[in-house]
Amino acid sequence: MDLDDKISKIVKEFRPSGIRAFFDIVATREDCISLGVGEPDFISPQPVLESAVDAIRDGFTHYTGNQGLLSLRKEICNYLENEYQLNYDFEKEVLITVGVSQGLDIALRSVINAGDEVIYCSPSYVSYEPLIKLSGGTAVAISTNVENKFKITPEQLEQACTNKTKAILLNFPCNPTGASYSHHELEKLAVVIEKHNILVISDEIYADLTYDSVHTPISAIKWMKERTLILGGFSKGFAMTGWRIGYICGPEVWVNAVTKIHQYSMLCAPTISQIAAESALKNATHDKDLMKASYHERRNLICDGFNKIGLRTHIPEGAFYVFPEIKSTKYNSMDFATALLEQKNVAVVPGTAFGPEGEGYIRCSYATSLDEIKIALERIEEFILP
Repeated sequence: MDLDDKISKIVKEFRPSGIRAFFDIVATREDCISLGVGEPDFISPQPVLESAVDAIRDGFTHYTGNQGLLSLRKEICNYLENEYQLNYDFEKEVLITVGVSQGLDIALRSVINAGDEVIYCSPSYVSYEPLIKLSGGTAVAISTNVENKFKITPEQLEQACTNKTKAILLNFPCNPTGASYSHHELEKLAVVIEKHNILVISDEIYADLTYDSVHTPISAIKWMKERTLILGGFSKGFAMTGWRIGYICGPEVWVNAVTKIHQYSMLCAPTISQIAAESALKNATHDKDLMKASYHERRNLICDGFNKIGLRTHIPEGAFYVFPEIKSTKYNSMDFATALLEQKNVAVVPGTAFGPEGEGYIRCSYATSLDEIKIALERIEEFILP
């Protein structure tokens, strides 16, 4: 039997992740400075660690309800109300997920029928297009670039909408560009969304890492809450990537639909991780703010450094990535990243890992120390100006 013939045609069409495939090579190199994988270099805050250890010792090793611990859902709602004046019913409008990645998967599957179109921006996080296709939908990319600050405009959204458009998938602050939207910009998008009566799935995992302004959830915009799922979590702001814990907030009917998929495919999020997340909201917000301040300092350093050596770099509003333009060099994105790794032992991600619109760019994470960022900038300058 030729097993390869039995594999799903959709899955066979997928390319391996441009991030992970590249960094399998990085793991084998010594003295390599990695500006690659988007993961905090901090460990989880001490109160988070202690709460998890206590929970294990106290025997909290069983399932929770499908929607997650009621106490955690209540803390999430308190957080959203205090931070953004968003009100959700913690009993009916919140689901605890295994990270935002699982939340995105089941959010799409809960509403997409075969042939439905889902709009998203490109460059985008590597999971978006594959997950849209796995849900049976048609992925419709809107191109963004440094000239429009890597944001979807209302005019682009209007042009992309058809009678098959079911939803728009937003991500802000954005991975890989760090772009975000102001309240006014979201209001303009909301007019088009309302006009075409489409749903919104909003990945706001980097909301806590917004630097020069206050993050505005799209659910806070008029007409949006009734048609929007907000996806949030603890991986980035609280340095809890390995805990795999996130949440969905939205209208009761939609949350019920998402929970149906969750209960059959996942049952519940890990109990210990839920307890740790609750502790993060109660006891570790100061740690979160300190980490954010450190990222802010690093952002300013790396943006200034890239611009000084001639690689035009948009200053990101949030997250912990920069997206320098390398069109002035002799390289395309993949060749630049490969040659930089081979010649200077600095790892970056080719912009094309995030879609064809990423050609001419590289993604660099500044979730690493100031000293390593400085050394990396020196090596990159030597590389492009030998």
